[in-house]
Amino acid sequence: MEIAAKYLPAEIESKWYAYWMAHRFFHSEPDGREPYTIVIPPPNVTGVLHMGHMLNNTIQDVLVRRARMRGFNACWVPGTDHASIATEAKVVQKLKAEGIEKSDLTREEFLRHAWEWKEKHGGIILEQLKKLGASCDWDRTVFTMDPAMSESVIRVFVDLYNKGRIYRGVRMVNWDPQALTALSDEEVFYQETNGKLYYLRYKIEGSDDCVIVATTRPETILGDTGLCVHPDDPRYAALKGKRVIVPLVNRSVPVVFDDYIDIGFGTGALKVTPAHDVNDYMLGEKHGLEAIDIFNDNGTINDRAGIYAGMDRFDLRERIEIDLREAGLLEKTEDYTNKVGTSERTGAVIEPKLSMQWFLKMEELAQPALKAVMEDIIRLYPAKFKNTYRHWMENVKDWCVSRQLWWGQQIPAYYLPGGGCVVAETPAEALAMAREKSGNPALAMDDLRQDPDVLDTWFSSWLWPISVFDGIRHPNNEQIDYYYPTNDLVTAPEILFFWVARMIISGYEYRGEMPFRNVYLTGIVRDKLRRKMSKSLGNSPDPLDLIARYGADSVRLAMMLCSGAGNDLMFDESQIEQGRNFCNKIWNAFRLVKSWTVDESSAQSENNRIATAWFEALFNRTMAEAEADFTEYRISDALMKIYKLFWDEFSGWYLELVKPAYRQPIDRPTYDATIGFFDRLLRMLHPFMPFISEEIWHHVAERREGESIMTSPMPTAQRYDEKLLERFDLVREAITAIRNIRKEKNLPNRDAVELYVKPDGNFYPQYNPVLEKMANLSAVVEGRPAGLNAAFLIKSTEYFVPLGDGVNVEEELAKLRTELEYLQGFLASVMKKLGNERFVANAPSAVVQTERAKQADAEAKIKAAQERIETLSRL
Repeated sequence: MEIAAKYLPAEIESKWYAYWMAHRFFHSEPDGREPYTIVIPPPNVTGVLHMGHMLNNTIQDVLVRRARMRGFNACWVPGTDHASIATEAKVVQKLKAEGIEKSDLTREEFLRHAWEWKEKHGGIILEQLKKLGASCDWDRTVFTMDPAMSESVIRVFVDLYNKGRIYRGVRMVNWDPQALTALSDEEVFYQETNGKLYYLRYKIEGSDDCVIVATTRPETILGDTGLCVHPDDPRYAALKGKRVIVPLVNRSVPVVFDDYIDIGFGTGALKVTPAHDVNDYMLGEKHGLEAIDIFNDNGTINDRAGIYAGMDRFDLRERIEIDLREAGLLEKTEDYTNKVGTSERTGAVIEPKLSMQWFLKMEELAQPALKAVMEDIIRLYPAKFKNTYRHWMENVKDWCVSRQLWWGQQIPAYYLPGGGCVVAETPAEALAMAREKSGNPALAMDDLRQDPDVLDTWFSSWLWPISVFDGIRHPNNEQIDYYYPTNDLVTAPEILFFWVARMIISGYEYRGEMPFRNVYLTGIVRDKLRRKMSKSLGNSPDPLDLIARYGADSVRLAMMLCSGAGNDLMFDESQIEQGRNFCNKIWNAFRLVKSWTVDESSAQSENNRIATAWFEALFNRTMAEAEADFTEYRISDALMKIYKLFWDEFSGWYLELVKPAYRQPIDRPTYDATIGFFDRLLRMLHPFMPFISEEIWHHVAERREGESIMTSPMPTAQRYDEKLLERFDLVREAITAIRNIRKEKNLPNRDAVELYVKPDGNFYPQYNPVLEKMANLSAVVEGRPAGLNAAFLIKSTEYFVPLGDGVNVEEELAKLRTELEYLQGFLASVMKKLGNERFVANAPSAVVQTERAKQADAEAKIKAAQERIETLSRL
């Protein structure tokens, strides 16, 4: 096939993705090979591709493609999450646009709308991932509300309930007034907000005196049922046994004493509102204070607040400030910045609220998961996140697993007419249990009421590595036994507890082992101003637009080159231009090689023999270094090494070394070696740049239908000659020095020059053919030339390029004297270090050796400069 003059990614990418799909290269079934498994962090079914997805899924695809080429049975399971809060909000929004309120629908009617919306809009993101080149096993695509998945979730709930780990009770929860549901602690984000600190006057009952109390939420005085001070605070010793009057409300409440109070904070007196603050709730429980809930579920004020009923909570705050001031009950206000909890999904300010909810006891369940990470049975990359993980797991709280929504797995608890409930996997089982519990065999299904709440979305996704292989319903099936535990998980640090920790917990609870061996934690994609990319800031480009303009390989390369594990990625579109330039470099390099004609009778030159031996050694060293990087999940570092190997070494040096003269042929051994190098380089690059590597690989040699680079073996590092590489580096330094002299002295590159050398242990004459070709030398002569010359030093070897006439001796002497002065100053600084006995005695031996090497190098260069000055001074 003739290769096109230009690289056109759009045509190539669609062609090869269709080819891969047609031949089912992504599909995996259990066989005799060792499995390599990744489960995708399931994106919300409501989602569309953003830059964070691009980064995360590119990393996963790199790992999967590399494993496939290394002979593993690679399986990357895709899927989507039903995202209860986000999806229900989308459906409610759609219905409102059609003039329909959720409250006007039955649950079944609403769910029909939700499923219709899901079928129409859900899964868009998975189609978008195909544009990126994601090699997921699409036959295995899973949705967290698929029947098998929901059955697994319900079975786990029932099992944990029967084990006594799940319970129902009234607790203080985080209430989202917009989504109208409880949230777990992990779903609450705290952000700094500018507000006020209000100093209120609580009159002491039976006295004209008052106690000043500071609060950021004056509206909650409507629910105050106590005042708390520290027992050792002398300011309030006289209040023992006393009561105070709540401002505006005129409710008499007791003064309680508790060492929970911080004497030094504010006025040292705390208003207690047990129904609307977590800490107040604990104080109320301890001291027997009433809990008065003043809020409706939507954040408005309920009828218990009298004249304020029906007002929005934030409007009430402004109104109460006015009323307090007019009543003379507001001492003062101060500007105040504090952290306010907001809903991760809706952004609404969270309201602490007493509510009947379902909870999962976490402390005991968390222990195996904590041990697994702390003992590196499961490794986090980077390891700095172990401390965060430990803090969370050592302070874990019971998980509120119920949500006041309709979209999700409905809690399998059924309430009996006479009180009590049964928990069962199916309605039929629930009815049988209810008849037995009530002693009423005539009980019908209509007599039971199923709990209306659904389970937290995370309660389905925490089972993900098990449930995608049906390991809950069928614990010993072939799929789960083969693919579990999975190998690597790639995800974001912000869901380390939300999802990662909980998956580890469920893995040990339901499989008795870890769900994955390694967790690679990505950074956040930010713009060049270090702002997190978001739609609201308008700083997040459309990934599909970038792919359309630059090609998927260019985008993938740009993302990977600057994305070390756990480090934020500073994205700039110029990085994608760099990726596009690299694609063009690969394309044009291959077109150059394919343009050469081969002379079958031509013997391989010594220059070409050295060049192929050198690049073979360099390839193997780079391969070994890249393999080491992959072992430690330094994926960006591995790519950078491969990138430099191709751009700098293969294109910049090797092809120049072996390129035949204009219209001249190349010998067969060198050509075959070059094509072989190209083939191996493409295979090294394939996990990162799947499309262009596949296209060129099919031009490298004849391929049969059904062959693909992705199923060809990944090259492995072979033994290499390190000494050869060291010697060749000296030759390259000499070539670079000669080229610099040509440029500085205006010696045309087309004119051959002689090179004189004073040989020593660092000069290797067998590499002279390389010097002669790359520096355009007429000869390499041992000795020092007569007359003017430009000299340079490579290690201890002196080289001279004759300059002939027309060189200004005084200018040369001035340059040499400046250089000599610099070298003498540099040597003095080195000798000062080496003359310090403490430094020599305490510094690592490698550091001392480096300083001694600097000394020897400086001394050799000083000697050469002095000799040059002496020679020129005689002219």
